[in-house]
Amino acid sequence: MRRKIMAAAGAAALALSLSACGGGSTGNESGGGDGKPYVAIVSKGFQHQFWQAVKDGAEKAAKDYNVRITFQGPDTESNVAQQIEMLTSALNKNPDALALAALDSKAAAPLLETAKSKDIPVVAFDSGVDSEIPVSTVATDNKAAAAEAAKHMAKRIGGEGQVAIVAHDQTSKSGKHRRDGFVNWMKKNAPGIEIVDIQYGGGDQLKSTDLAKAMIQANPKLDGLYGTNEGSAIGIVNAVQELGMKGDVTVVGFDSGKAQLKAIRSGLMAGAVTQNPIGIGYKTVETAVKAMKGKDVKQTIDTGYYWYDKENMDKPKIAENLYK
Repeated sequence: MRRKIMAAAGAAALALSLSACGGGSTGNESGGGDGKPYVAIVSKGFQHQFWQAVKDGAEKAAKDYNVRITFQGPDTESNVAQQIEMLTSALNKNPDALALAALDSKAAAPLLETAKSKDIPVVAFDSGVDSEIPVSTVATDNKAAAAEAAKHMAKRIGGEGQVAIVAHDQTSKSGKHRRDGFVNWMKKNAPGIEIVDIQYGGGDQLKSTDLAKAMIQANPKLDGLYGTNEGSAIGIVNAVQELGMKGDVTVVGFDSGKAQLKAIRSGLMAGAVTQNPIGIGYKTVETAVKAMKGKDVKQTIDTGYYWYDKENMDKPKIAENLYK
């Protein structure tokens, strides 16, 4: 049986603070220093193209709604301590609203209590938070999206064989849901497929490459690998290339980005599930603006997902959600 890998990929980092529509301000002053309402956004990271696309959507909404934003993320998606520092700093600026993509829900909980005590509405995005404080969560249905990846994995390896997972974390809701959605679909719908290993690479491409290589070498009958975000997926692609196993071990992913699109076109990846990162960014700011004005907002806003591969990736509906 030709071995096949599915990699689900998506998120990003690089410590960066950017402001939209605020004359280059990074939000160092309290509230709207330029007279505009201020939304502080703390992301999981910034190095991956996914987060840059989220930022683009947030900036567009900031312009449309005439608010100022800052967008920050830690330098890796495993750096919980750095994200907590950024969240603390954001709250110290007394924003009119706060948006958070939490790396660790439990670690962020005390600061969400601080936001509540200051009457600062909180919008969770990308990952939900184990708290009732956020007024809304703007995100992909990650369990359903992961199940879609599992369905295509099962189809491509013939409904039987061994697969493994390179996940980006086991602390964020998105990380857990993308793992569990895949695992649970396989258990329910593909009893002939065994998940032989799950490892966590923090969304880091180099670490994910090493993990994927070790999995392939430790499991000579491995048919598939699934990675739960952009860095995880590209790590798997790199491992397949370095081991010279294209066609024996194939890759399917989560999110998009230039490297994944290239890998799918070349046949290194079978396909991936893409989110709507620009929509996530836009809806996050839009929802924050409504919340700060005291308007009712939906508790959950599902921004959607799509499966794409070499056959459909150039179709308009798919292509518009494939960020580069």
